[in-house]
Amino acid sequence: MTANRVSALRGLRFAVLLVLLVCMVGVTVGPRPVRSASARASATSRQLSRADYADRLRAMWLGQTIANWTGLMTEGDRQGPPFYTDDDWGRDLGQGSIDFVFQDPWLADDDTDIEYLYMHLIQEHDTLLLSPEQIATGWVQHVNDAIWGETPERQWMQWGALPPVTGMGPVNDTYLMNTAQLVTEVFGALAPGMPVQALQLADLPIRTIAGGYSAHAAQFHILLYALATQVDPQQTRREQILWLVEQARQYLPDTSKAADVVDVVLADYLANPNVDDWERTRDLIYERYHDKARDNGFVYRGWLESSVNFATGLMALLYGEGDYSRTVQIGTLSGWDSDNGTATMGGLLGLLLGYDALAAEFPEVVLSDRYSIHRTRPTLPDYLPDDPAAEDTFALLAERMLPYVERAIVEAGGNADGDAWTLPPMPEADPLSLNPLVQLYQRSANNQVRLAGGNVEASAIGERSTAQTRAFADGVELDFSGREIMRPPRVYSASPENGVVTLAVTYDRPVEVSTIRFIEGGDSGFTTIAAEIQIDGAWQPVPEGTFQSADPDPNIPLQMIDFVLPEPVMATGIRVTGTAGGVFAKVTVMELDALAKAP
Repeated sequence: MTANRVSALRGLRFAVLLVLLVCMVGVTVGPRPVRSASARASATSRQLSRADYADRLRAMWLGQTIANWTGLMTEGDRQGPPFYTDDDWGRDLGQGSIDFVFQDPWLADDDTDIEYLYMHLIQEHDTLLLSPEQIATGWVQHVNDAIWGETPERQWMQWGALPPVTGMGPVNDTYLMNTAQLVTEVFGALAPGMPVQALQLADLPIRTIAGGYSAHAAQFHILLYALATQVDPQQTRREQILWLVEQARQYLPDTSKAADVVDVVLADYLANPNVDDWERTRDLIYERYHDKARDNGFVYRGWLESSVNFATGLMALLYGEGDYSRTVQIGTLSGWDSDNGTATMGGLLGLLLGYDALAAEFPEVVLSDRYSIHRTRPTLPDYLPDDPAAEDTFALLAERMLPYVERAIVEAGGNADGDAWTLPPMPEADPLSLNPLVQLYQRSANNQVRLAGGNVEASAIGERSTAQTRAFADGVELDFSGREIMRPPRVYSASPENGVVTLAVTYDRPVEVSTIRFIEGGDSGFTTIAAEIQIDGAWQPVPEGTFQSADPDPNIPLQMIDFVLPEPVMATGIRVTGTAGGVFAKVTVMELDALAKAP
């Protein structure tokens, strides 16, 4: 960057910094101003061209793949000082140099193959909203080779478990890693200009493998993709990137570690007088979320964790200022799991720039459009039967996505007329209130009663709460505040009394009960189950007309059984009773919770 450009940006940065700057250590980020969605999008047309969006989608897949394979050159190399710097670009590593990587055909990797699988499942089932059964069946059929971060959830699905329980902390020790934030961005691309719809489409795929703040990081990436078509074309690329980050941030709760990452990285970028000194922010990331994580109220869980990699990807996006090559360079040199955030931001910029602008970044290179998904997912269809080295092209993949993008637009209230798409209006509500994870968290009585300062007590076989029984009423499984998890969540194992197990959760105040949710812990479960509610101190069966989502089966692990009442009631307790089954003739449970009615 030239000295004149740096100087011109300093004034703008200082002005924005007055609003966005947060203390780098120990100060809670305050509430952010909320503006109406219509005001936020007022500078942008709600019209899209079908042909133009096909071009953008093609560029998204290409941009993601170039960035993925370039970032892989340094994956896991630097997990602490001495980190790579700009001076290392072009450095010979012995098995290749740190430089852009080009292939023909492009080979599948974990940054693209699960997203590709989700597109296959959407097409196979002709639906935008995949069900737990469709996701689990698809994973069992196709995710059998080259399994990296997806091991726990894939194993549970093999045993018959269904999402979203596969992504819950007590049974998935990778749920706070970075997997979800690199395999779900495609859902943002399926809902251009429709961030709420994008979050709804992605909700179950995210929770298949993630929880807490790692789920929020995944949502943030999806929001960037969904909003990419809505940037103001009159703004500079830098201004467009800042706009995207600011808009996506509004959907995250301030309590989330992911929100802290956004605020800290953005503030340091804005405060930095030298846009080429991205290493300054990378060193801050290392100090805050890795080296001195405990001092800042966090836990560093290793080089594959969500937060450090979410932070470096965002850092690359900001300091790259809309320049594809520069963004990929920074991401590749950033450290930790350097291909993942790099691939995400490379795909975003492809979606933002379009194919010709992306190709212009590499004028001396003939960029292949061919893609080999069979490198990692050999059971997926071959769309190029006459090509022995590839099974698809990015252009064909983009074309297959278009009918579902069009469907998403129409189902959300927009319309499609040939090449012209009219997007539905942006909702006027506070973006945070439209986040499905936030909505679920707010429905949970186990979480909301404690948040209000009340008491939640759990008992098994009629005994009052102990340190052990508290585990199934701790709210962790439905806690989407995004706060750091300081202790691993637990499963409770209940031994039967005369073959019967009773699990109860009571509250010190009436709570709205629309659904009673029982989440099994994995080893054994009920063979029969019945639910009750406590009203005026007396237990009574759930009302006639209550819908039970599944019959208990001790041979199916991690069952989530919902009792959906015909109308919400106010109650001070919930409980389930049934006979224990399975090999160990006991009942394991992750959570028993009362959920208020969905908004």
